Amino acid sequence: MTDRRLVRISLLTALAPAVWGSTYLVTTEFLPPDRPLLASTLRALPAGLILLLLTRVLPRGIWWVRATVLGVLNIGAFFYFLFLAAYHLPGGVAALVMTVQPMIVLLLGSLLLGARIRLLHVGACALAAAGVALLVLQPQAGLDGVGVLAGLLGAACMASGIVLTKRWGRPEGVSLLAFTGWQLTVGGLVLLPVTLLGEPLPERLTWTNVGGFAYLGIIGALLAYIVWFNGIARLPALAASFLSFASPLCATVLGYLFMGQTLGPLQLLGAAGVVGAVVLAQRGEGAPSGTPSGTPPASAAEGGRHGDDEEHEHEHGRHDAVSGLGVHPSSLTAPPTVPAPRPVPPPGPGSA
Repeated sequence: MTDRRLVRISLLTALAPAVWGSTYLVTTEFLPPDRPLLASTLRALPAGLILLLLTRVLPRGIWWVRATVLGVLNIGAFFYFLFLAAYHLPGGVAALVMTVQPMIVLLLGSLLLGARIRLLHVGACALAAAGVALLVLQPQAGLDGVGVLAGLLGAACMASGIVLTKRWGRPEGVSLLAFTGWQLTVGGLVLLPVTLLGEPLPERLTWTNVGGFAYLGIIGALLAYIVWFNGIARLPALAASFLSFASPLCATVLGYLFMGQTLGPLQLLGAAGVVGAVVLAQRGEGAPSGTPSGTPPASAAEGGRHGDDEEHEHEHGRHDAVSGLGVHPSSLTAPPTVPAPRPVPPPGPGSA
């Protein structure tokens, strides 16, 4: 993958965590108070059911198990631990705890994807953690054991989901919409009984509340997760995980613009550190020197079957159900090669 294409896909994928960074503003300004589980369920389940109705494709075989695992890790469990951490910790501390996610991806990637741990990656993780600390950590922030544990478990869930999504790819012939719908539906179904048992329903909903839920479901889940899973398929696992730092960065900017929060020199320095860490991670995952543009890397951690293979096919203007089979689409339309006829020997002296 060329550097220009890597940058373009990274910027597109970063839109998803940037949208997720707006969740705090939407929750505090548009949703009914103290309903984190309800917000999580309505964010996941309706979007998943819409995608299932549109695609009408269900998992088959081993993909029932895989879709369940990915749906719990990427959606259900992650949402629960995220909101639990948010209710037990100040936002800055919760965001700081979640910065362990790329380090977990780094370790899991080496075990499950065969990725190499480079010094540049470790440095980028440290720089990102320091940047988020300067960006969101306030002097009056406190620690809570339950909140810290929930934040670590949430980071572990999302990191595991990224690595397993990269390892398993997407089933042959299944669209990105269907693949996303499976996970959102599973996550929503896991959250539904927890919500009904652990949280009372609001007595009334205003049109403002309805608009907030609609934003979280359509923009924050349906569209954002389509973009996110598409990026995971095309980017190296570690590079994709670093893009999640767009979430606290966007939340800080929105707080400054709409909630009267201030940005001091240390916060601006922290934002620069986060951006620098993301750039370092992307450069560290670029194509090795001497590798032709569009050539898929050998390791699943550096592109994978559904990563640069798809990008290679897009360069030739084709992308269909043969993606990931290792067969280039041009081989399906090119005329068959006919062996050249053998030359006829010249007639001998006694030939007629």
